Amino acid sequence: MIKVPEEAFRLKRAYARSLVDEMGDFRTHWRLLADYILPNRYQWLCNEKERRQRLTRNPNIIDGTGTQAARTLAAGLLNGITSPSRPWFRLRLKRWIDEQYPEARRWLDEVERRMLRAMAETNFYNAMAVMYLDLVIFGTAGVLIYEDYENVFRCYNSPLGEFALGVTPRQIVGSFVREYNTTVENLVNTYGEENLLETTRRVYKQGGASRLAPVKICHIIEQNEKDAFAVPSIFKYREIYFESSSTDGQLLSKRGYYERPGIFPRWEVTGNDAYGSCPGMDALADIIQLQHESKRKAQSLDYMNQPPTVADIQLSRKPTALLPGGRTFVQGINNVGVKPIYTVNPPIQEMSQDLRDIQIRISNFFFNDLFKMISQLETVRSATEIDARKEEKLVLLGPVLERNQNEGLDPAVNRIYNIMTRAGLLPPPPEGLEEEEIEIQYVSILSAAQSAVGVIPIERYLQVIGGVAPVYPGAVQIPNWDELLREYGRDIGVKSKLINSEKEVAAQRAAMAKQMAAQQAVEQVGALAQAGKTMSETDVGGGANALQMMLSG
Repeated sequence: MIKVPEEAFRLKRAYARSLVDEMGDFRTHWRLLADYILPNRYQWLCNEKERRQRLTRNPNIIDGTGTQAARTLAAGLLNGITSPSRPWFRLRLKRWIDEQYPEARRWLDEVERRMLRAMAETNFYNAMAVMYLDLVIFGTAGVLIYEDYENVFRCYNSPLGEFALGVTPRQIVGSFVREYNTTVENLVNTYGEENLLETTRRVYKQGGASRLAPVKICHIIEQNEKDAFAVPSIFKYREIYFESSSTDGQLLSKRGYYERPGIFPRWEVTGNDAYGSCPGMDALADIIQLQHESKRKAQSLDYMNQPPTVADIQLSRKPTALLPGGRTFVQGINNVGVKPIYTVNPPIQEMSQDLRDIQIRISNFFFNDLFKMISQLETVRSATEIDARKEEKLVLLGPVLERNQNEGLDPAVNRIYNIMTRAGLLPPPPEGLEEEEIEIQYVSILSAAQSAVGVIPIERYLQVIGGVAPVYPGAVQIPNWDELLREYGRDIGVKSKLINSEKEVAAQRAAMAKQMAAQQAVEQVGALAQAGKTMSETDVGGGANALQMMLSG
């Protein structure tokens, strides 16, 4: 049994509750986003009664453009940033000494290969797909990454509304609080019967269906501090579980981690908010307007196709309401029959055009024009124009990619690398490089395209040099060609093993210089031999030639 002082436990519960309460304003907004984009996914944002009803009906969505646009952006980010089918990151030594030591580069290549294989064999990419969907719709996501005996590590998506975040003074996520329900049987299997509260143990001992009774659990991940909840100081983070109904300081478990066992990326952050804003929030007003106008257009079509009518009383004795297709029975109609009460002629064409404009705005909010650039072009365009359009859109995604790398991908790659290192699944580094710091370089499709935007000044500079060189040959001496070409190759994602190191280039140049010197020496010897032959054949009179005369002084 794990227990901490009651006063410390009470303060920790109050802290966790305060983070959950601060989430209240965002929760209201998330509820609207869930209602109009993903109604059957985030049911825990509703109460129990609404949750049961929403399993069988979808009352808010008439036009699914918003849902489709969000899924398109999420799929584009998954394949553009963390593609399961191609390498999307590379490891390198921070001081770039791997260019000088080929064995270091070979070691890093093997580490990358094993990490990518481990990611492909577990549920990493499935978790990333859900994470991107959370990001684009709700602006905040949470993925927990734990060691796993079967697949080295395993990822768990925390549903939005179930967890709350706390930020540090540096405005980065420092605390994670989650409240969720599980069964008594699962608690016993996970933490052991001796760690449960007495009331929970009694329920378990009853057996039968009682073991499936729900129990609310509080889960906290935070930085390790020297307090009543402290774990050994070698761990930077700690994790705490306890039953939410506990009052005496009894915990289910606590353990430490060398790195934070989760990633919590945010799309865009305002000030010191713990949660992010996103395209889903920006497009929400248009999505609601789209549903409203789609409903009105459908009603107009109903009135046109089945208008309310009046009929002679002789036709029936059961009048109906004035709804599309309904009838009202009156007296005094001269001719027996049925006719509309009034004629409806709505501007269907104008309404359809306005709906198309709204759909386009929603798609633009979700950057669908970037990921469907070619398929959405009305006419055939040149490759240059398509590249220019793509670069223009990538500028808008630049800050998002940067934040996703800092808050999502960097800690995920670092966590997986450390898990595999501790499990002995990565080769040891070459001798002398044990203390070298490793950094991550992203080479995904979007990252490479974003980097390619940054090399435009280099390309323009080279074009100017090429244009000026025929008139002013000295222009080719201005650039530092070695550094310029190396920088250009790194920016567009060329692998470092495809670029010769400075030592290799120097050795090749020395060999070429030596070869040229030897060739020149041979040419000089040949020239001297030819000159001697010519002189020996030149008669200067007196039975002597020019060579003999030169040798005799």
